[in-house]
Amino acid sequence: MIVVDSVTKVYSDRGRDAVTAVDNVSLTVDSGEVFGILGRSGAGKTTLLRCMNFLERPTSGTISVDGVDLTSLPPSGLRQARQRIGTVFQHFNLLHARTAAGNIAYPMEIARVPRERRKARVAELLDLVGLTDRGSAYPSQLSGGQKQRVGIARALAGDPSVLLCDEATSALDPATTEQILDLIADINQRTGVTVVLITHEAEVVRRICDSAAFMENGRIAEQGRLLDLVARPGSRLAEMLLPAGEPGPSDLGRALVLGFATENAVDPVIAEMARDHGVELAILGGTVERIAGRRVGRLLVTLPHPPEPAELADLTAYLASR
Repeated sequence: MIVVDSVTKVYSDRGRDAVTAVDNVSLTVDSGEVFGILGRSGAGKTTLLRCMNFLERPTSGTISVDGVDLTSLPPSGLRQARQRIGTVFQHFNLLHARTAAGNIAYPMEIARVPRERRKARVAELLDLVGLTDRGSAYPSQLSGGQKQRVGIARALAGDPSVLLCDEATSALDPATTEQILDLIADINQRTGVTVVLITHEAEVVRRICDSAAFMENGRIAEQGRLLDLVARPGSRLAEMLLPAGEPGPSDLGRALVLGFATENAVDPVIAEMARDHGVELAILGGTVERIAGRRVGRLLVTLPHPPEPAELADLTAYLASR
């Protein structure tokens, strides 16, 4: 659905040093998935998102959405392509002089959708985001979570194929954040819209994403499907999403990180290994969560002594088979 190919965005100002906000980034987002872009403030996440909908034009590289190369379009074609890309903003960006229904209707007015169709679509979207009885309320009369629901409904007004969410939950309290994430996941399941989430919170990615990328200093440091990342030795993203912890000095040479990337996260693997191989493991830390519809986990364990090469090969072969 989205192909970002070697995209760079450089900001330059006369008399000041140029700043490279996005540096040669490439990634692919599959149709219908929820894709998270995780990183600290200043990593370049929002700039990359703004390049995806061409609020920022890349300095170099190409971006294709639903098979259309946005970088090659004239202004009229770009305006038309943008109608298929919805954007949800961190601070809602609602029109305060309009009701919730009026905010949702606004993009359809710009697109010259007939009044009766607008009215029916607004009612449909208010129901979708759980605000059927709040259509006549103004933004000042809505809670933060309700405002973001209006923002999501407005972004869906044009029936987009892509929904871009720029830190859509960072201004909300934890309970409301969970409700909004569950709403986005439900919309993805019910409509098939492809979702890209920008966030600095691992919990957001862990809760609803199918795939993710970790962005650092304007570059993609790691990316992949979450289930693959959990099973990838040394994955930084996996450690952020499912912390196993770090071995202490006395554990070096005998510590293992076990990634359970399938439903065997609830199987007694360690107990069976101790029984079948006569090896006892101490569990130092770990996390087991449900990700992408599966219960997966990562555990930090130690052997009672540094293993011999043959012993370690035997243990890792057994663990790989499980």
